[in-house]
Amino acid sequence: MYRDSLPPDHGMIFPMVPPRFASFWMKNTYIPLDIIFIRPDGTISNIVHGTPNDLVPVNSIGPAGAVLEIGGGLAAANGIVPGDKVIWKNP
Repeated sequence: MYRDSLPPDHGMIFPMVPPRFASFWMKNTYIPLDIIFIRPDGTISNIVHGTPNDLVPVNSIGPAGAVLEIGGGLAAANGIVPGDKVIWKNP
C-alpha cells in the first residue's frame, strides 16, 4: 500500500507459509501492478492486473505459495504467463 512508484526491475514478493488461498486489493496503491499468484510448486496459477485504488479483491486460483507484484503490464511485456515457473532465493 501507499506505493506511488516501482522501478521496472523491482517487485514485491509475499511468501504464503503455509500455502493458502490469497486475496489482494489495491487500496491506497497509486500505480498499476501485475499480481502474480504462484502455486506451492512454483508455477504461476494466475496473473491479475491491479488497478490503482481499486477496492475489489483479486484472488488466487487455488492455494498460493507466494504472490509477486510487479509493475502493471510487465508480465505481458516479458511474456510471463500462467504455467511459467518462478524461482527466488532469500537473501
